[in-house]
Amino acid sequence: MSNSHAKRFTFSTFRAARVTGEKVSMLTCYDYTTAKLMQEAGVQILLVGDSAANVILGHNSTIPISLDFLIELTAAVKRGAPNCLVVGDMPFGSYHESVAQGVKNITNMVKLSGCDCVKIEATASHLKLIRQAADAGVAVMAHLGLRPQSVGILGGYKIAGRTADEAMAIVELAVQMQEAGAASILLEAVAPEVAEAVVQATNVPVIGCGAGPACHGSVVVMHDIAGLTAQPPRFAPRMGDLAAPMKEIFAEYATRIAKGEYPAAEQQYEMPADERAKFLRRRFEAERSKHQPPEVSGPW
Repeated sequence: MSNSHAKRFTFSTFRAARVTGEKVSMLTCYDYTTAKLMQEAGVQILLVGDSAANVILGHNSTIPISLDFLIELTAAVKRGAPNCLVVGDMPFGSYHESVAQGVKNITNMVKLSGCDCVKIEATASHLKLIRQAADAGVAVMAHLGLRPQSVGILGGYKIAGRTADEAMAIVELAVQMQEAGAASILLEAVAPEVAEAVVQATNVPVIGCGAGPACHGSVVVMHDIAGLTAQPPRFAPRMGDLAAPMKEIFAEYATRIAKGEYPAAEQQYEMPADERAKFLRRRFEAERSKHQPPEVSGPW
């Protein structure tokens, strides 16, 4: 159902949804045009994720993407969807050096992109950073469970909280994040029981990414649900296939070029008739003068 989303979706709306039980939709987004379409479609939260490193830049992990690039993308998304709640992702290395570095980069993300929230892949060592960011007035979404930026340590993308001890640690960390001032929790790749325990133990909105139905909303990578990635994760529903029609359009364009069918007359611009005649006359005179022999002067 199309929805122009005339009313802004804010953190107040987000918190209210937790109380009312309304499920919140969230998608990744990386450009102005797609953001505009998502807002018109009624998607409520847009995440400008570091997954842009994969689906936009073609890297094998999220590690290489820069903060400056994500700021530019986030600003574009916010311009395209001013009524959505836009979340800017903090990339690897942008908040790991020190609390001071993290606060500086987080506030730069907010100031330069206009985003409504920042997301960080959080561990217990980031509690002080979250507290200081929250004290500065920044809404922080703490990303727990599977943390793709830690793929080097994990040895791949693996389900988080598979043992009782690991599951309890995630729940306890979620509570600590809330106490430090996190405005929301994102849980990736955890069992539904773990997500349900986090929801029950906290009072902030919880977004799931492969985390079961207890969360207050869900997020997936847009390219995964639109058939634009070769191997989407199991939790990403296939909502359609944009790849096939896009390839058809590209192939048709290439065919028309090869056959000389494009550009056709209706795709060309026209000069006013008198200016065209004047231009052609001047071109004719210029060409004729180039082929006339030069005048020879001298005594005879």
